[in-house]
Amino acid sequence: MAQPLSSDDRRFFSVLARIIFTNPFGEERAEVEALASAGEVPTHRDAGGVGEHHFGKIVPALDARIEKLEGRGLGRLDKFSGTDRTLLEHAYLFQIFHLFVDDLDRLIRTQLERGNEPAPAPFAKDLIARLGRRGFAEADALRYAGLFYQLRRAYYFIARSLVGDSPCMRELRLSLWSNVFTQDVRTYDRHLWNRMEDFSTLLLGETGTGKGSAAAAIGRSGYIPFDPKTGRFTHSFTQSFIAINLSQFPETLIESELFGHRKGAFTGAIENHQGVLERCQPHGALFVDEIGDVSTHVQIKLLQVLQERTFTPIGSHTEKRFSGRVIAATNRPILALRRQGNFRDDFFYRLCSDVITVPPLRRRIAESPAELEQLVRLLVQRMTGEPSADLVTLVLEVLERDVPRDYSWPGNVRELEQAVRRILLTRRYEVDLQAVTGDDAAFAERLRSGRLSARDLLGRYCRLLYERHGSYEEVARRTELDRRTVKKYLQGHA
Repeated sequence: MAQPLSSDDRRFFSVLARIIFTNPFGEERAEVEALASAGEVPTHRDAGGVGEHHFGKIVPALDARIEKLEGRGLGRLDKFSGTDRTLLEHAYLFQIFHLFVDDLDRLIRTQLERGNEPAPAPFAKDLIARLGRRGFAEADALRYAGLFYQLRRAYYFIARSLVGDSPCMRELRLSLWSNVFTQDVRTYDRHLWNRMEDFSTLLLGETGTGKGSAAAAIGRSGYIPFDPKTGRFTHSFTQSFIAINLSQFPETLIESELFGHRKGAFTGAIENHQGVLERCQPHGALFVDEIGDVSTHVQIKLLQVLQERTFTPIGSHTEKRFSGRVIAATNRPILALRRQGNFRDDFFYRLCSDVITVPPLRRRIAESPAELEQLVRLLVQRMTGEPSADLVTLVLEVLERDVPRDYSWPGNVRELEQAVRRILLTRRYEVDLQAVTGDDAAFAERLRSGRLSARDLLGRYCRLLYERHGSYEEVARRTELDRRTVKKYLQGHA
């Protein structure tokens, strides 16, 4: 016979359920602290960082509650009904997930070392058995094993690949998590975990900002099923993410790289070639960089792939199915391209299930000056293979000496990376004055010659204010425009 939870337990598990399914890069630290100490849940919120996640602080209090229920013979889902059963289901999932966090992290690191060969997951049998003992059906336990692995990979890659405590970087991490799991993991778990291929993503941002890192964080975080027969997940996440930069290929080869070709399809086609669409795994993601540079002819063909989920290699009459998710990126102003007719509206609307802007380095530093040191520390460690406080100090001292305080870092993180390398080699860094002054000079020349439209002038001014203040609301206040108009101008002058 089903037993009801006490009012105190129901309150605890209700708050737990609300917190654990929210975005881990959001602002739930205050609620977590209160729940961990079994105190009242305050309304104040304070954003957390990206270290070992503060959700783990709830586990001891949760363990104590579940242990008391077990002492009363209430340790399985079938002991509860209705809302109480749902609350305990969430609690058991959270508890078992955190029990295996270290194992999941080890599997991620092992898989990175092994590459495309799926690594053994020896802990998975125990994980699935524990879910079974709590009353989960076998099929559900297998699915949750895949979801646990996905959750940990997403946190691992988003937190470690996109460092920085500036508000714009916190917002980026928040957006990337929502792109993978939606705003509520429960929605994803109930309806979308095996349907994400229809949700395309467009990444916008200047060159060198880290659009590739953002795309990789999404692409490596897709759902991968667990195979109990092999004791491994069905494929490696290193295979789940395929990237192609279309600007690297001449127009005549782009279709071959995307769709593949058959031997003899054209002069030089001496053997069959598998394109990136065919190589993309089910549950995988294809990252198409520099999408703003492709011709409308290629856009039409890609649009058909997104609509029909099928394609035909060059020289073949056999249709193939594309099962992956598309992530596209451009450093060009997408609204301007659309107005000029260089980027089709129908193609844009197929790509824009989610549009995420990766912030420039100058905005990150303006919002949080300490972010420069964070990035330097990370870059030095990547270059040398180990942390080095001395080298970090050296690089920062040279940057302080050689780089103007108002330097705009036109090459963004990519430029900073090369600056660190140059400093390690030469102990100096000369900023790219041509890149700094070139755009401003061109703008001034257009202004002097009367070739600047009111739209361009206002767009440039909105961009300057946004880079300085970092919020649509503040730009709207200073320009006396509404927020939507400001956003339109900013997107047109990215």
